[in-house]
Amino acid sequence: MKYTELPLNGAYLVEIEPIEDERGYFARTWSRQEFIDLGFEPEFIQYSISHNHKKGTLRGMHFQIAPFEEMKVVQCTQGSIFDVIIDLCPESATYGQWTGVELSADNRRMLYIPKCFAHGFQTLEDNTDVSYRIANHYSPDHARGYRYDDPAFGIEWPLPVSVISERDRKYSPFKMGAVV
Repeated sequence: MKYTELPLNGAYLVEIEPIEDERGYFARTWSRQEFIDLGFEPEFIQYSISHNHKKGTLRGMHFQIAPFEEMKVVQCTQGSIFDVIIDLCPESATYGQWTGVELSADNRRMLYIPKCFAHGFQTLEDNTDVSYRIANHYSPDHARGYRYDDPAFGIEWPLPVSVISERDRKYSPFKMGAVV
């Protein structure tokens, strides 16, 4: 696999390296040893999927606080998404900054999201599926989020929002210096 560091501290784009022949291709999508060698958390506790009916659906910006912070690897397995992460680690040089990448079933890329990051995405096609590998248990009491349109971040979503949950619409605004 190929790991490309993104502009935010500790975040990586992960690309498979398919071996192709007349049957199609074969590729590794995870290696415990490579994660250890890169200093990533090497264990996943939970696997999840979200199915999204409509293009323009927005989910995010979600994270969990201690002791349930989540490292995630996200992959779009059907359709395509604009995937966004925000560095919420106050000691980080990229604190409060965001970056976005397109993940799709066609490009087969994955996003490694470290702990202390908020995550969200917008679907670029109808009937889009997103798969998550997560290194901690979900804890509703530790789940938090910030508004997807918070001016403190200035995220540039590619489409008008067609569907968003009431919870995501009502998150509080971000305050610089906030400890996650």
